[in-house]
Amino acid sequence: MTRFCVHCGRLVDGGAHEDCRTPRTALEPPRFCPECARRLVVQVTPLGWIARCSRHGEYTSEETD
Repeated sequence: MTRFCVHCGRLVDGGAHEDCRTPRTALEPPRFCPECARRLVVQVTPLGWIARCSRHGEYTSEETD
């Protein structure tokens, strides 16, 4: 299965992701769907975040903890 970086949208297997693996990005919500690389609609709340892909549904901060 092809996986995409949730911070830059590029293939996880191809290319360098040094900027995507900094301590700063560990706390950021995803911006791209890991399954199709489409931009996510992200809502940040006091309790976490919800990211929605038009094709693959919702991802939440609770799932990534």
